[in-house]
Amino acid sequence: MPAEPLSAHDIEAGLRELPGWQLEGDRITRTYRLPSHFAAAGLTVHVARIQEELNHHSDLTLGYNTVALAVHTHDAGGAVTRKDLTLAARVEAIAAGHGAE
Repeated sequence: MPAEPLSAHDIEAGLRELPGWQLEGDRITRTYRLPSHFAAAGLTVHVARIQEELNHHSDLTLGYNTVALAVHTHDAGGAVTRKDLTLAARVEAIAAGHGAE
């Protein structure tokens, strides 16, 4: 069963619980700045594990000391769903442990 798109109100409410995340077009995004390339690469590996566990894969970009995510649900027509907020919350929970800002 495909995930249901969230209303604008539900997206805004979910983002209030996710500091640094924002709605950009049809996806939620966040860029983390980390103390080093090694820390950024480590966070990327952890995000990939979360994506596999949830079977929900976002756009994930590794820069020198940054990790950027752009998240939306393909099987909901590219809309933001509860799955996206869950993924974002899981990433938030581990990002601080990598020294992310």
